[in-house]
Amino acid sequence: MGKFSYQLVEDVAKELYIRALKILPPDVKEALRRAYERETNPTARTIFETIFKSIELCDTKDMIICQDTGLPIYMVEIGGRFPIDGAKVKAALAEGAKRATLEHPFRGSSLHPVTRDNPQTSIGEGLPIIYWDFNSEADYLDILMIPKGSGSENMSAMKMFTPAEGLRAVKKFIIDTVAASGGNPCPPGIIGVGIGGTSDLVTALAKKAIARPVGSRNPDPSFAAMEEELEEAINSMGSGPMGLGGDITTLAVHIEWAYTHITQNPVAVNTQCWAARRARAKIRADGRVEYGF
Repeated sequence: MGKFSYQLVEDVAKELYIRALKILPPDVKEALRRAYERETNPTARTIFETIFKSIELCDTKDMIICQDTGLPIYMVEIGGRFPIDGAKVKAALAEGAKRATLEHPFRGSSLHPVTRDNPQTSIGEGLPIIYWDFNSEADYLDILMIPKGSGSENMSAMKMFTPAEGLRAVKKFIIDTVAASGGNPCPPGIIGVGIGGTSDLVTALAKKAIARPVGSRNPDPSFAAMEEELEEAINSMGSGPMGLGGDITTLAVHIEWAYTHITQNPVAVNTQCWAARRARAKIRADGRVEYGF
């Protein structure tokens, strides 16, 4: 058996990008199936059937599920009993994302924000995006890869509320944001919500929310109840799959939160499309790699 190396991290980062583009997580497939069973609108049901055909082609023809290969995002959790060099992990993730784009190959969607120059590598200044976390009890390196497409990312929104505005205004903002998005984020997907923290933290929380298994509930009962309430309200709007009408506009609403300042209450919304792509790997010290979602 081999052992851990930063070359292994690079190889895994490459593999995760490709897996995320090709293998839809089982919980997403099941959520789509359940949504189809609940859907009564004939047009919406036809859209679901087209989605299922796309998934079938992806599974049987080894194809990517969407032409938008997204911006590469890696959520990394470092075990406290797995000492590594974070800078070398960062470099390995970037090289892995680049290799996936060039060696697969697939369209690179990352470019310079002013000149619009696209090197077709999926990396560059600030990319890949990496979120770091730590688990004092773990003896492994956990990497979750999320390719985030533009159709859904463009529908992101953040607002700084004052406490006086109350929870009602927060809920209205979330629902209004989804309503204004229409069919742009390819619904029905996941509505990720961040509440609390600061303007930068709250958007990261919303992104973290879309990475959860579909329909999982926040362990805090108050937020779990809010997730259910918002999901019901959004599905009652009638926007439906691809915004063309129907009973199911979202597969789930997920909320992540943090403590905030006494004079503020930041809220962010980050929408994920129906193809809620993600891929995970746990790397052990002996070189074993466990792939999942």
